[in-house]
Amino acid sequence: MAEFTTNLVHGPAVNDNQTGAVATPVYKATTYAFSAIGAPVKYDYSRSGNPTRLAVEKQLATLEGGGQAFTFASGMAAIHAALAIFKAGDHIIVGNQIYGGTFRLFHQFFERWGLTFTSVDLRDPDQLAQAVQKNTKAIYFEPVTNPLLEVISVRQVADFAKAHHLLTLVDNTFLSPALMQPLKLGADIVIHSATKYLAGHSELSAGVVVANDPKLADQVYFIQNALGAILSPEGANELARGIKTLQLRINQQQANACQLVRFLKSRTEVDRVYYPGLPDQPGYATLQTEAKGAGAVVAFELTASQDPIKFVNHLRLFTRAVSLGAVESLVELPSKMSHAELSPTEQLAAGIKPGLIRLAVGIEDAKDLITDLSQAFTKANKKGA
Repeated sequence: MAEFTTNLVHGPAVNDNQTGAVATPVYKATTYAFSAIGAPVKYDYSRSGNPTRLAVEKQLATLEGGGQAFTFASGMAAIHAALAIFKAGDHIIVGNQIYGGTFRLFHQFFERWGLTFTSVDLRDPDQLAQAVQKNTKAIYFEPVTNPLLEVISVRQVADFAKAHHLLTLVDNTFLSPALMQPLKLGADIVIHSATKYLAGHSELSAGVVVANDPKLADQVYFIQNALGAILSPEGANELARGIKTLQLRINQQQANACQLVRFLKSRTEVDRVYYPGLPDQPGYATLQTEAKGAGAVVAFELTASQDPIKFVNHLRLFTRAVSLGAVESLVELPSKMSHAELSPTEQLAAGIKPGLIRLAVGIEDAKDLITDLSQAFTKANKKGA
């Protein structure tokens, strides 16, 4: 079997390519001919299957370490599909720090259809054990949480889930398969907003669900086909192109993130830094055994001397935008942007303070990023205002 980086570049071949093209062709057909009534066909309608989409799905399954992969039009569509395998009356345990859009989907959509959710700190075994009910079916979480970068052990949660006959669903967007492969740690389903690191260039919306068990895979495929929130052939082609450089990009992004963390820890304007990639940070030991790094998202809290809105508004290289995983560095104020769906009380309960800043570090020169942060600290100083 080839190594991970080789599998990024060399996806599965499409066998009906008659031209010798190196890249997988983009098959835009919406319907496919039957050779005869009753004859077996591999493809019949583009919603049900497409050669370009299938190629990248096979590649993603390989990168995640097995199972079957399914691509969707967005990360939220992927999460929707993964949760749609459950039925009314089922109960899901959820990590208490998840993406705001996921929180909204669970509580403003799925609760209407009879699912119930309990949010707990999955790092605490007692809280997890107490959350299990007779109708609990699964545990859903992000192994590196958004936006405080708390680390949850996939192996420990998966072991607990198996002992209680529960499924383990992991949103692996923050780390990508380049840094973590949750299926190999015991997870049953892995989800990605492929918009982020997998595509990597802020130009494609996509989502991925990878299921290890064939029965689970059949359920996810049924939902993909029935609901139809599929990734287009053009989108599948763009995703496949982005995947080729995943390792190169994330290596540079992660190296930059570590330099920025060291810089931020040295600044008096910063009250606290959140990044589990350095030995003095919580979660570091867990990531050392379960992942190849901590990724390239960094969060920090400004001291009372800094105006967080002015700080964000005065950054020049960091683009003010939600999302992450792209080649350019992004900055956001979670309380006003990615987690704005949460009420102020819900934000504080999740540890999201008004002065919390989240950086999604890109591939620029770290020296330039540090210079940009330095000048923003000066502009955001309340005493100098």
